[in-house]
Amino acid sequence: MRPTITGLGPLLDQIGADTGMTISTLGVLAAVPLVAWALFSPLAHDLSRRFGQPRVLLWSLVVLLAGTVVRSLPGPVVSLWIGTAVIGIGIAIINVLMPSVVKRDFAGHVPAVTALYTALLAGFGAISSGVVVPISHVELGGDPAGWRIALLVTGGILLPFAIAVWWWAHRGRRAHSRSASQHGRTGIWTDPLAWLVAAYMGLQASMFYMLVTWLAAISMSTGRSEVVAGVDVMVYQLFSLAGSLLLPLVLRGRIERFAPALIPSLAIVGAAGLMLAPGAILVWTPLLGLSSGATLGMSLTLMAQRARDHDAASALSGMSQSVGYVIAAMGPVVFGWLHSLTGGWTASLSLLLAVLVLLTVVGVFAGRDRYVLDSR
Repeated sequence: MRPTITGLGPLLDQIGADTGMTISTLGVLAAVPLVAWALFSPLAHDLSRRFGQPRVLLWSLVVLLAGTVVRSLPGPVVSLWIGTAVIGIGIAIINVLMPSVVKRDFAGHVPAVTALYTALLAGFGAISSGVVVPISHVELGGDPAGWRIALLVTGGILLPFAIAVWWWAHRGRRAHSRSASQHGRTGIWTDPLAWLVAAYMGLQASMFYMLVTWLAAISMSTGRSEVVAGVDVMVYQLFSLAGSLLLPLVLRGRIERFAPALIPSLAIVGAAGLMLAPGAILVWTPLLGLSSGATLGMSLTLMAQRARDHDAASALSGMSQSVGYVIAAMGPVVFGWLHSLTGGWTASLSLLLAVLVLLTVVGVFAGRDRYVLDSR
């Protein structure tokens, strides 16, 4: 899932030079998957109930592979936009259903399994960010492979295996799951706690996609090369992996109640550091990464922990990711627009800092031990 998205940021300069897109347009391109997630996330719960989670997830992986191929087709730039949108649709369904799968199959170990899941997202995303630029420079027939081949390799190389393994692991599983209550589909949109989880999801996702899209550009503005800037994005995501794995250690005892509000503090320090001393990017990137991975794991954990069963978890996941990615989609676009407007990164990083402060405030209320769809 993640490599299809994270390989884009380090290649934005190449894509812009090849297609003539402006910085603002590239920001919109980076936001296309987020818009798709906002639009299609609400469909995942109903699709799962009608066809069963295994089948829906299998076909979502197929859609993801198709989008990855279309995005890299040579010719008109429209294939880049269409492929990116199709990628977004495939990931939208998977994003929603995975917390429900964790709730169903690992109900007694939700934080630990969610940490493993988010760590794998961060790890493979980091690899994609680190190798995508070198792959684009590999010579094929005397010419560089280019950004299209690089995105195809990093985004698509594992998907055929994922499709095969998922099919094998779930062969024979029942296709339909209609017995659960219908209340989760309707009541979830009027539940105040669900809106808090959605806000937490959206704000942390906005932080991640602002950084994964523009961190390479920020790095290059300090004099670092394109390849090194890609490595900086990889380092950010490797520390995100570490943050995901460390989260279960935080979610213990009394501190669990305050964890959603405390975790963003590391990123607040990192964002302020990038504003004040951008040359020390290798000092601030680990702080941003640790917080990013932990807040993603925290948001997915909230989707499972704030629901009493996997059907409610699926409904909460669909609603919160739909709302959340509406918030997140604005992040990379406004971040890039502020850079175009001012010519520097201070205004953009001020936006990031404001998002993190708001994430902290929302975390105070989302951390309370309550359940969605419970009668008041």
